[in-house]
Amino acid sequence: MAIKQLSETLINQIAAGEVIERPASAAKELIENALDAGATRIEIATAGGGKTLLRVTDNGSGMTPNDLELAVRRHCTSKLDDSLFDIRTLGFRGEALPSIGSVARLSITTRTAGASEGAVIAVTGGKTDPVRPSPANTGTVVEVRDLFFATPARLKFMKTEKAEAAAISEIVRRMAIAFPAVRFVLSGSDRSTLEFPATGDDRLARMAQVLGKDFRDNAIEIDAEREDVGLTGFAGVPTYNRGNSLQQYVFVNGRPVQDKLLLSAIRAAYSETIPSGRYPVAVLSITLDPALVDVNVHPAKSDVRFRDPGLIRGLIIGAIREALTRDGDRAATTGARGMMQAFRSGSYRPQPWTAETSPSRPAQFDAILRGLNETPQASFAAFAAPSARTAVPIEREAPVSQPEAPAPQSFPLGAVRAQLHENYIVAQTNDGLVIVDQHAAHERLVFEAMRTALHSRPVAAQALLIPEIVDLPEDDCDRLMAHAEEFTRLGLAIERFGPGAIAVRETPAMLGEMDAVGLVRQLADELAEWDTANGLTSRLEYLAATMACHGSVRSGRRMRTEEMNALLRQMEATPGSGQCNHGRPTYIELKLSDIERLFGRS
Repeated sequence: MAIKQLSETLINQIAAGEVIERPASAAKELIENALDAGATRIEIATAGGGKTLLRVTDNGSGMTPNDLELAVRRHCTSKLDDSLFDIRTLGFRGEALPSIGSVARLSITTRTAGASEGAVIAVTGGKTDPVRPSPANTGTVVEVRDLFFATPARLKFMKTEKAEAAAISEIVRRMAIAFPAVRFVLSGSDRSTLEFPATGDDRLARMAQVLGKDFRDNAIEIDAEREDVGLTGFAGVPTYNRGNSLQQYVFVNGRPVQDKLLLSAIRAAYSETIPSGRYPVAVLSITLDPALVDVNVHPAKSDVRFRDPGLIRGLIIGAIREALTRDGDRAATTGARGMMQAFRSGSYRPQPWTAETSPSRPAQFDAILRGLNETPQASFAAFAAPSARTAVPIEREAPVSQPEAPAPQSFPLGAVRAQLHENYIVAQTNDGLVIVDQHAAHERLVFEAMRTALHSRPVAAQALLIPEIVDLPEDDCDRLMAHAEEFTRLGLAIERFGPGAIAVRETPAMLGEMDAVGLVRQLADELAEWDTANGLTSRLEYLAATMACHGSVRSGRRMRTEEMNALLRQMEATPGSGQCNHGRPTYIELKLSDIERLFGRS
């Protein structure tokens, strides 16, 4: 079969299959162009989930007629010179507009600030019309109609209009977080209007617009740097989590990305603090020399490759854990709000006392009911009269000498005032109260003590009577042996056994009988993927967590006041004590102002 040159239209349609997967992809490319043009106001309008209409209007620098003619040609761009090592713009490939024009009805109207009139160009299914004069405001309006009309097969793979509209909304949210100084408005016949006013340099205010005001109250600031790589942003406290990872946003030099290395680092940073199946909320921004990151991995530019991925992963994990240690033990405000709603949702209504419903009602209550029209003193006297009471012998325990409770303002978690249902400790703080789950709290304290011991000295090892031989590719063996000293400290002794095998001579004693071959293969896979091997540490910490759960104070145990106060003081001194080993909160805080609202006092 003879080789032939493809037509320009077919080349653009092939490129469109990579760049423009769905309406949200087109929206992303057009918004990036507007931001690169210096726009401070971007308006997006859609219809039919973006398939029928997608219009992006900006007040950026605009284009001249000559630039407009080149803009719809493939690989024409103003954002790139002769190198891919210094990319400082969102777009740079010069493929978006010609790709959209090859599969849709595209029109672009634009005017520069100094021009007397604007210009317009239209591209329909890959056919370009000449540039014409047109009235226009400063900036650019890009209108895309009937997306994929030229490639009907692609329409069969589109989701519902509602799903496609939601995908565009998510793109706008990501861009809005990345550029807080820009005003974004998303509207259309297929949606309610979504507007994000500009917040200038206040990035947290923009995050609150997108993620909700609860994020502002439950966010911890991140600010770290390592080897000229900066990491800033905000991470939610562990008890403020979600059922999916949609509220994890990562930006690299201002570019929104969805890279598995970065998302896995966030997950690792919150390990042992969030329940299984729950996800943290975080907004992180990485800044580094453009030469140290490759953004040209995929046409959609959502994946990136770092020259030193281990440095980036370590920076994210270390910065988040340091922030959680510093300020992550506070309870999420949503817990107090849930408690407020629980108080308000009570449906009990007092019923009249009758002989049928209360046959054994004490006689003194009749006196109280009769005295409602009398003075309060008379009612109380009737209830307290000795002649109206029947003495009931009560066996009392010998009183326990209790030390005087400390002043609540002396400590963050306050001073103990009561224990409820032999499981919940109630403490008074300077401006509210705290309710502590005694089992969950002590479980975390025991686990942290065990984990500290685990990492402060070598783990005891047990020698295998017959060493296990694990056959692996030579590259995997090299990577494993490079970490052999670290494994030995954790109780796993390995050595080279020929060019393509590893001999396991010792395993961690606390793990008992185990699949040594499976563990070594898992460690080899981790090293090949991330250049880190945390699988063994995770197993040891999981066992420590299980032992802590069974060795902590059980629910149903009555504790003395000094024991409960000692537990609170230890919680205050232990990082991560705000959550148990399973990620559930160990305490809930209710402010005095919330309590006063419950009683209508504020």
